[in-house]
Amino acid sequence: MKAKTFPLSKAELDELVRSYPTPFYLYDEGALRENARAILRAFSIFPSFKEHFAVKALPNPFMLKILAAEGFGADCSSYPELILADMAGITGEDIMFTSNETPAQEYRAARDLGAIINLDDITHIDFLEKTAGIPPLISCRYNPGLLKGGNGIIGKPEEAKYGFTRDQILRAYGLLREKGVKRFALHTMVASNELNLDYHIETARLLFELAVEIKEKTAVRLEFVNLGGGVGIPYRPGDQGVDYGRLAAGIQAVYERIVVPGGLHPLGIHTEWGRVITGPYGWLVTRAIHTKSIYREYVGLDASMADLMRPGLYGAYHHITVAGKEDEAATETYDVVGSLCENNDKFAVQRQLPKIKPGDYLIIHDAGAHGRAMGFNYNGKLRCGELLLRPDKSIRMIRRSETVDDYFATLDLSALGDFFV
Repeated sequence: MKAKTFPLSKAELDELVRSYPTPFYLYDEGALRENARAILRAFSIFPSFKEHFAVKALPNPFMLKILAAEGFGADCSSYPELILADMAGITGEDIMFTSNETPAQEYRAARDLGAIINLDDITHIDFLEKTAGIPPLISCRYNPGLLKGGNGIIGKPEEAKYGFTRDQILRAYGLLREKGVKRFALHTMVASNELNLDYHIETARLLFELAVEIKEKTAVRLEFVNLGGGVGIPYRPGDQGVDYGRLAAGIQAVYERIVVPGGLHPLGIHTEWGRVITGPYGWLVTRAIHTKSIYREYVGLDASMADLMRPGLYGAYHHITVAGKEDEAATETYDVVGSLCENNDKFAVQRQLPKIKPGDYLIIHDAGAHGRAMGFNYNGKLRCGELLLRPDKSIRMIRRSETVDDYFATLDLSALGDFFV
């Protein structure tokens, strides 16, 4: 079983919390950069490769700037995400704008930045033309329906609201060519947190075959295919993470079998991974403030589901260690909970852990994606901040914790005294 680790010793953590009280997120810049470089090395076997980091996973411009320095672009799905990419110096075709039910102003913002627009529906061709204009490079999102099985998180493609059908895709490329589009791409997204290599290789096969069919039936030659995201991470210590080299080699074999004889070589390969890029390199650090003994044993934390909602929302597993007690026996069984007025505000249910006392620091692992990003303010909870561990071991605050003033900032209180008078 591979142990989950934390980049700070107990003494270093004790020193850190003197300046930055819990709860907070901590990200490891050095490990993140090493991971990015490993991905680029593995996929360098293709004629061209581009990773557009899924901004929704960790929407912080400091993190995006680190990834941009390693050669990554951004996958955006909203106007604020486009702004975040721009803040980090990611512009032009390094941005892939993939959204659905898209407002006109967001298409215009994407056009202004020169982003690659990835259309979600055939009716959006006319909508885009009328509201923002058709760009010279455009992508279409494919929904394979029954041709591709979904997975537990994202669901079945035929039940998803996203993308074009196969017939619509073929019609769309012909229509776009008539409207003057010169450059084309194809995209799909059919999984989330999937560790099975064969699943991702099969997705590549499906897109490569469709790319050849598009060329044969519409005379449109695709510039690249975007395999989407969905590569998982080993949340449980016993899980096996994705081997980037094996994944790239498996996709390359399918490329050689389909793309090359289909007359589409060189065809670019793009991805929009998020979780696997940052997930393992972020931790939610929180402090035990209460214990409770009723029908079960409970540990109450100063963090809540408002800081990390995945366990409460999905029943998702996040490994937990107790700082300074990593080598102690897990003799106790706890529900580890927050203070939200919801019974599903639980980070762990019936988890075996060492004996915990108020004041102990708990480390919630693999929280570097879809963690702080999914935070909320229900119950008036204030979302925690984010810290960056630099390669030289210094700490940089990259987002402060919310304050009560932040919570009330959107209210217009100027006339409250006269209201209903």
